[in-house]
Amino acid sequence: MFKKFSQIGKAMMLPIAILPAAGLLLGLGGALTNESALIAYPFLNQAWLQTILSIMSAAGNAVFANLALIFTIGVAVGLAKGDKGTAGLAAGVAYLVYTATISGFLQLFAEEGASIDTGVIGSIVVGSTVAFLHNRYRKIELPQFLGFFGGSRFIPIVSSFAAIVLGAIFFAIWPPVQNVLGIAGENIAKMESFGTFLYGFLLRLTGAVGLHHTIYPLFWYTSLGGSEEVAGKMIEGAQNIFFAQLADSSHQGLFTYGTRFFAGRFATMIFGLPAACLAMYHSIPVVNRKKNAGLYFSGALTSALTGITEPIEYMFLFSAPWLYVIHAFLDGVSFWVADILSIRIGNSFSGGFIDYTLFGILQGNSHTNWLRVIPVGIIWALLYYVVFRFCISKFKVSIPGMDINEDNPVENTTSDNRSTLHDESLRIIDALGHEENIESVEACATRLRVAVKDAGHVNQAAIKNLGATAVFEVQGGIQAVFGAKADLLSQEINQILGDE
Repeated sequence: MFKKFSQIGKAMMLPIAILPAAGLLLGLGGALTNESALIAYPFLNQAWLQTILSIMSAAGNAVFANLALIFTIGVAVGLAKGDKGTAGLAAGVAYLVYTATISGFLQLFAEEGASIDTGVIGSIVVGSTVAFLHNRYRKIELPQFLGFFGGSRFIPIVSSFAAIVLGAIFFAIWPPVQNVLGIAGENIAKMESFGTFLYGFLLRLTGAVGLHHTIYPLFWYTSLGGSEEVAGKMIEGAQNIFFAQLADSSHQGLFTYGTRFFAGRFATMIFGLPAACLAMYHSIPVVNRKKNAGLYFSGALTSALTGITEPIEYMFLFSAPWLYVIHAFLDGVSFWVADILSIRIGNSFSGGFIDYTLFGILQGNSHTNWLRVIPVGIIWALLYYVVFRFCISKFKVSIPGMDINEDNPVENTTSDNRSTLHDESLRIIDALGHEENIESVEACATRLRVAVKDAGHVNQAAIKNLGATAVFEVQGGIQAVFGAKADLLSQEINQILGDE
């Protein structure tokens, strides 16, 4: 199980690599186009500037809004043992079918307005299922009358049917999970400072799988986050109250106590996680640091500037889930410390330096106690660095750049069909003039298309004896008609030649 999670973690490195850039676009654009930011800072309200920022926000949001789909494709491509393009396409189709299945069940059987968001868990399940089906059946031979649908073409089809089953299962099991989190939120609201710790801990813990969206809206937008009278109006929800106070020029003293559901973020996101990045960077072999420096630096900058933490967290989440639990605990403690120190900084998007500046520093220390974040943050940076450096070095956590060698799983070749296909492919390679004469091998529906260096070295009679119904020479190569088996032969030959 640990090895499987480690493989999934490595498979997700490709989609994770795009998150820092998307996070910067979304963080900058989202924070600086927020209505409350425009009210507080009129100089931002320039048409040309808002146009640029809005486009930045939309571009970044396009990635995060489709994160589950991107991760599904990334998992399938990363776990596929060959023909990875087919695996990626099948994963994309399967995820769309999966979400459509859940949506269909909701329309038929759930109350109006009900929703199910399975987040990263859904991505991992769908992507892993597609990878399993792909590795097992991508070279399947079907009866002749169904031959066109054999090989790699079979994968999107079988994956779609599997996605329907997965959608039905998640429709049944996911609502109780969401309900449990809702009940937990109601109890947390009654626990004051200890509840603040639990809120931060649970929010970070569920954030790993995308379930945090079930928790924080209860506190940001409902009475669980407090009720206060602002400018003669009764306001409910921590963020609603904060923004109302921000817009009230007559407000005196500290901002709402509901900021306890925001203020704990800043020490972790601006100081703690960037220090964890430095610890990870220092933990990898020196020879690998230069080529991995960009990944760690961009992740640290994204967290510190915008408060988007996924690029960092996914670096270690799947290789060391227990380390993520430690991180969630530290984040919960950060919320508790901010609460008892009466740090009253709100936020629009997240807990990065942008929101810290807009809603902390520029509001004045008398409203926010923003100065207290700095000593706490320095302590948090040291704490995160020491914890991560020790844990990664002590337990050999497989983070990017660590280069832990693992035995790669090998496809099962004991099947008679696989053995026969392999032998046929070897003989076809010999008939084509051996490996050195072959430039590329492709297949259409029925034909094996081979680009060769010298057509005179091709033994057409031998290829016909291996099952081709026709062989003819074209400019730069030959085409051999093998029927529906052509796609399977193409994959096997490419694998033998090392082109996959």
